[in-house]
Amino acid sequence: MSGEDVLTIDDIRAAQRRIHGVAHRTPVLTSTTVNNLVGAEVYLKAENFQRVGAFKFRGAYNAVSQLSPDQLRQGVAAYSSGNHAQAVALAARIAGTTAVILMPEDTPDSKLAATRNYGAEIVTYDRYTGDRVALGNKLAAERGLVLIPPYEHPHVIAGQGTVALELLEETGPLDALLVPIGGGGLMAGCSTAAKALVPDIRMVGVEPEDADDTRRSLAAGARVSIPVGRTIADGLMADTPGRLTFSVNRRLVDEVVLVSDDEIRAAMALAFERLKVVIEPSGAAALAALLSGRLDPLPARIGVVISGGNVSLSRLHEILGQ
Repeated sequence: MSGEDVLTIDDIRAAQRRIHGVAHRTPVLTSTTVNNLVGAEVYLKAENFQRVGAFKFRGAYNAVSQLSPDQLRQGVAAYSSGNHAQAVALAARIAGTTAVILMPEDTPDSKLAATRNYGAEIVTYDRYTGDRVALGNKLAAERGLVLIPPYEHPHVIAGQGTVALELLEETGPLDALLVPIGGGGLMAGCSTAAKALVPDIRMVGVEPEDADDTRRSLAAGARVSIPVGRTIADGLMADTPGRLTFSVNRRLVDEVVLVSDDEIRAAMALAFERLKVVIEPSGAAALAALLSGRLDPLPARIGVVISGGNVSLSRLHEILGQ
């Protein structure tokens, strides 16, 4: 399947109708302080206010809601560092089915607890030595479950694209949109929606310095694998872009910029102190890139996706204390 036939704006509009009344239509935040610091009009799409605290619920529910009765009787499986795990667990509960989630052993305790609270069974693995895709496929096959991957699925990508669709419906045309990139599903969905609505919009992906698999892949013109990075942005620690997501992103993403952990910490602190919102490290990456001057030249009207807010009080204290 090529990038051209993975996804269209019609798929994203259909996903928007499907998740309506189940997923939240999250707010778009503005701040005079942020505008003055950056020197532009900035619009922050606050997915930290989404169900399960992250954008992932959109794609998970869009996928689970399209399963047949037989598939729902089988149950679903997923692999995730945290937010997709919670999203699939909640989507499964809403759909009346069960979920088994493969999660890294070092997943923050708050994300493990939240996933269990949504009713899922958790199976753990070592993210530095284990292949989560192979392990997830094996788990699903052995138990007869329907696998809902975190980004390698057209229905998941379409659901994530509703983030940009909602943002642009509210703000009107933007000059640029900054989106964090892990496996690339959020960017693939957002870039499909944004480029369809505003063809000349500048799509800017953001990755941690130590997890820049998409940046390297775009430079090479093919998917590149890197060692699993170590960064506080645990949700962005992909080692290889997805096949489907990369086929979209290589066509539609204009550039990828990198941020350091210290820049992510600074963005989290500013969001807490000035915007009065709590965002997790992965969710702060796009804001960190903007605040750190990564956009050159600087557009006049900029959208920023705050992708999630799942960070415990103890973890927030630990991160910002550094």
